[in-house]
Amino acid sequence: MTKSAFIAITGRPNAGKSSLMNLLVGEKVAIVSEKPQTTRTKINGILTKGDTQYVFIDTPGMHRPRTKLSEEMIKSVKNSMEDVDVAILMTDATKRISKTEEELIESFRSRKLNVILLINKVDLLKDKSELLSVIDRLSKLYDFSEIIPISVRNRVNTELILPAVDKFAKEAPHYFPDDLPTDQPEKIWLAEIVREKILRTMWEEIPHGVAVQIESLEETKTNRGENIVDLGVVIICEKASHKGMLIGRQGAMLKKIGTIARADLEDYFETKVNIKIWVKVKEDWRNKEAFILEMGLGAED
Repeated sequence: MTKSAFIAITGRPNAGKSSLMNLLVGEKVAIVSEKPQTTRTKINGILTKGDTQYVFIDTPGMHRPRTKLSEEMIKSVKNSMEDVDVAILMTDATKRISKTEEELIESFRSRKLNVILLINKVDLLKDKSELLSVIDRLSKLYDFSEIIPISVRNRVNTELILPAVDKFAKEAPHYFPDDLPTDQPEKIWLAEIVREKILRTMWEEIPHGVAVQIESLEETKTNRGENIVDLGVVIICEKASHKGMLIGRQGAMLKKIGTIARADLEDYFETKVNIKIWVKVKEDWRNKEAFILEMGLGAED
């Protein structure tokens, strides 16, 4: 008998949702950065263990929408909670519950969802007795199926998550191949690898106004007959001034982004990668619905 469970991973920006997804799946399927709103679309991470297939849906962090893209991100969160077997709410042990988290809990209530509460970053609490008051305060907000204090970074109590989720698995076929870690199209995933490096390299005003497209992908051979992947990447930014910052003096910033990205790309392809990056300006693209859809960043209806 095969079983399946669909699990939405929700919470505020920068709560650790993508890191949790990667940990549970056992592979890097979602990009990670310390900047909020790193995840822009719904990402399915897939783990098949024995007869049971777990489909984890990593959602953008709940926040106040300021652009058309932000509206699509919030819509993606709400859509992700339709027809799931259980939701995970990730909170930050060091922060008070936010207005957006309260709204998320209200949506759980209206849907009568089973919810597992994960209180992340407990390793950052200076006084461990604070944890009891955090648990007490959060437990009053909703009838959570389970409350688990964790640290994704330090692997504290993370082994308790899958057994908690397993209770909600239902008899069903496996909807994805058993060896598939994610259903993301390859070009979208490769673009995300490059965007992660921009998020980690650039300062505040640049990253959220950046999109990445894989323009070309060709597996060829060098003159010596060695396998090599030629990758053409376009970084799209909102302002001409941002283009200059992304390129850097004598191309130094673009070279740095390409060098860092190449390491992950060569791990993925298991061969050498030649990456060429261009930067284009598309003013105010985050408010242009047609472009958002073209980039695959729109929420599914």
